[in-house]
Amino acid sequence: MSVTQRVQQWATFARTWHIFDCTWQNPFEAASLIRKHLMGLHKPIYHPMNDCGDHVVVINTGEIALPGDEWKKRAYFHHTGYAGGATWTLAWQLHEKDPTMIMKKAVYRAMKGNLQRRHTMQRLHLFKDAEVPKDILENVTNQIRQPRRVPQRLDHIDPEVVRNFPKVMDYPKDYILR
Repeated sequence: MSVTQRVQQWATFARTWHIFDCTWQNPFEAASLIRKHLMGLHKPIYHPMNDCGDHVVVINTGEIALPGDEWKKRAYFHHTGYAGGATWTLAWQLHEKDPTMIMKKAVYRAMKGNLQRRHTMQRLHLFKDAEVPKDILENVTNQIRQPRRVPQRLDHIDPEVVRNFPKVMDYPKDYILR
């Protein structure tokens, strides 16, 4: 076996660390991408009973974007285990309590009924903002590409660029906008 083949084999079996930015991303579309890396579906040695998945660090889970009016209509179920302990929480309420929980539940649900699902979820590291502990960030070697392009906010654009942007028309000085 040559040296390059040994390196390829080591890279296949080693657990790598990936980072994913959730800013303006649909958590259900992002969950399918994250699931592939957590379970190892992107590796040539994948088998359903083989635990070959990687670690995934998910940042900015507080900036997710649900489509339409899902914030008001999507309800999450929880049961305490006691009689009468069932509760349904709306997405916006759950996001206020814990900004990482919607993403966690989306990834958990995307894995279907896999037997290793609970064990695999231990390799998912969620952070509500971009502040990640240094020891975790040192391990990251790959970035998962976002499915949706993040638009630039107008209040983050330099005022000089806005002033020099070509205008379609100039309003008269005495014109009143209503």
